[in-house]
Amino acid sequence: MIANRGEIALRVIRACREMGLATVAVYSDADRSALHVLYADEAYRLGPPPATESYLRGDAILEIARRVGANAVHPGYGFLSENAEFAEACEAAGVTFIGPPASAMRVLGAKTKARQAADAAGMPRVPGSVTGLADVAEALEVAESIGYPVMLKAAAGGGGKGMRAVLGAEELPAAFTAASSEAERSFGSGEVYLEKLIERPRHIEIQLMADKLGGCLYLGERECSVQRRHQKVIEEAPSAVVGEDLRRRMGEAAVRLALSAGYVNAGTVEFLVDAEENFYFLEMNTRLQVEHPVTEMVTGLDLVRMQLMVAMGEPLPLKQEEVRLRGHAVECRIYAEDPENNFFPSPGLITRLVQPGGPGIREDCGVYAGWVVPMDYDPMLSKLVAFAETREAAIDRMLRALEEYVIGGIKTNIGLFRRILMDADFRAAKIDTGYLERLLAGEPVGEQEDVPEDVVAIAVALFSASAKAAVPGVAGIEESRWALAGRREGLRL
Repeated sequence: MIANRGEIALRVIRACREMGLATVAVYSDADRSALHVLYADEAYRLGPPPATESYLRGDAILEIARRVGANAVHPGYGFLSENAEFAEACEAAGVTFIGPPASAMRVLGAKTKARQAADAAGMPRVPGSVTGLADVAEALEVAESIGYPVMLKAAAGGGGKGMRAVLGAEELPAAFTAASSEAERSFGSGEVYLEKLIERPRHIEIQLMADKLGGCLYLGERECSVQRRHQKVIEEAPSAVVGEDLRRRMGEAAVRLALSAGYVNAGTVEFLVDAEENFYFLEMNTRLQVEHPVTEMVTGLDLVRMQLMVAMGEPLPLKQEEVRLRGHAVECRIYAEDPENNFFPSPGLITRLVQPGGPGIREDCGVYAGWVVPMDYDPMLSKLVAFAETREAAIDRMLRALEEYVIGGIKTNIGLFRRILMDADFRAAKIDTGYLERLLAGEPVGEQEDVPEDVVAIAVALFSASAKAAVPGVAGIEESRWALAGRREGLRL
């Protein structure tokens, strides 16, 4: 059974099908005609659209599993994927939870306890509280002790939910209430903690996979510094600034942490890295990550298949010295949102869908033409991945794929990715966690240099002077000759 929706549910279904495993989908009323429902061998209704009445109903999910005889549950990411109580309920019901044991999840999945475990393992971490904050008064006390600016974070989740940057004491009470409320809605727990806000770090994460026999591998790193409001927008593997020594040191530290907690299955340890290559433990995500495809592309491994094999009790299929990173992969998260209207969600009917392809292009997509994007969930439509031998070639390939991508009837952030990928600082890998916010605000994002000739060539190709009609919803971006020619067939970018 896949206890999730959208592209990740479809990703798991495909891995199961390759392994000869029958699949069961669950859905809310808003997802009755969703792609994962159509692809699964069986599908069953959970309840009304709100997640609290459907995808967060662990009891309803396990009742369906009991009725249909499902012997394993894959939680995907989000929803119940990091819920220790659900993992325990699966075990009690005799259903294998495709993820870490509840005991490891309680130690590492809860952000505050993970910080305590990092301290015990001797890992450097960002200064801040190691337990959940009882109230605003305690938050003010901790903030005063470490100094502003600070960051409030949800203890039970990730994905930018329940996070608020606080620049001064006067902002903290309102931010505490907002972060706690959002965490409660998203993860079923309003617990938040507080840490020092480190300015202009890079966000680097290490992918782990551990089996039930005591084996644990680190599968390279991902660069996740391009973020908006703490939500990752573009991910890359490997990082342009991580060399073999730093990769080894971060990877070995991540493995030590996981083994100390008896971790099993896929997980990700996230770090902040400064200009001097000092790294600081941030948190651990005790699940599969949204950005796992870029790791798959550069390692040649199928992480979902590995998850399933590990859950069956199989050993890891390779040793650490056999892990090889080849080429470069870039992932863009395609959202139904309007960048010109403060990224407001854009639910509605997808009237047309033309998906990119060609060498080195992968798309994990959960939508189709004629489907209505609901307003009840995260607005991510798909994950577009470009792979090539070098970072520069992967970026160029992604630009080409974005030019081919057509999603009609709703607003999307496709135009934003073109802007980012053509920015000189991004192409030079001069990025940090504040890069995108500065770019969107029109502020200098880094040390300015002359734009390379190849970037100019791409710009000419994409923004031909003869293409006069602006792309709807993306100010200042014009249609290419390719798009204009396609309009004869009713296509429009």
